[in-house]
Amino acid sequence: MNAMAGGVVEFAAAPWSWAGAAIGLILLSGLALIVAGLPASRQPSLDQRIGPYLRDTPRPSRLLAKQAPARGPFGLGEILAPYLHSGGALIERAFGGASSVMRRQLRAGEAADVERFRAEQVIWGVAGACLGLGLNLLLALSQRRVSVVALVMLVIVGGIGGMVVRDYALSRSAAKREERMLVEFPVVAELLALAVSAGEGAIGALERVCRLSHGELSDELRRCLADARAGANLPTALQGLASRTGLMSLSRFVDGIVVAVERGTPLADVLRAQAQDVREDGRRQLMEAGGKKEILMMIPVVFLILPVTILFAVYPGFSLLNFTI
Repeated sequence: MNAMAGGVVEFAAAPWSWAGAAIGLILLSGLALIVAGLPASRQPSLDQRIGPYLRDTPRPSRLLAKQAPARGPFGLGEILAPYLHSGGALIERAFGGASSVMRRQLRAGEAADVERFRAEQVIWGVAGACLGLGLNLLLALSQRRVSVVALVMLVIVGGIGGMVVRDYALSRSAAKREERMLVEFPVVAELLALAVSAGEGAIGALERVCRLSHGELSDELRRCLADARAGANLPTALQGLASRTGLMSLSRFVDGIVVAVERGTPLADVLRAQAQDVREDGRRQLMEAGGKKEILMMIPVVFLILPVTILFAVYPGFSLLNFTI
């Protein structure tokens, strides 16, 4: 028999009741998908009906289009595409930051697709909400009661936490990729300097380095070289490379190459100087990281080892003292 007081429901449920609830939830989800797939629920909007007639240029063939990455695991993003689109639009209106998302996607080496990222955030939010619901069910089974307030709070916190974790994962992916590019940068700059010193031009040196090297920076250089072959001049292609990354050292490297190409200064000397600057910058960052770690190492020494040492030194004397009133 159930009793509810102060938002807490106490119950004594049979084990098969949970199986029945799970089966009912699955059936309800299937019926919702069937209703959403009916022709009455899939009527095209006004923009979809008149949009093709208002465009000046015809749409390219889908055979030539690059296949978009999946929106979620196991194809869930494609099955629930309408709901993900509406949920992503709601998140975009609530949080905004489309330009920041596009910037981080480019830094992470992904295509700038805010809609896909919002759909992934919806999936992660739903997964977090389900995790919160499962945690609440475990607590309910262990305590034989359900707190409605805790149920709502765990679901809300889990949903928001899932979206925040997806955003953090994108930022972390961009930071990791830039760290790998920074490690590859001195070697690539030295290879470019050697190629230019051997008599190659700027584009020829880029082609040789792209053939001989592999990595994140090499992939960006290949993209820059493809832009140059497509008709853009080399300074414009290099500026596009600098705008897709958030590394100040790479931006200075690109500015040095652009100035050397436009003004005719010796390119090999500029490349060697840039590589040396990057190595000095990396050495300085290592020294800063070492200083921070040294400060962090003082925490266990001061708060753990030092008190124990003082206790071992002082306790024998205190134990021999005879305190009398």
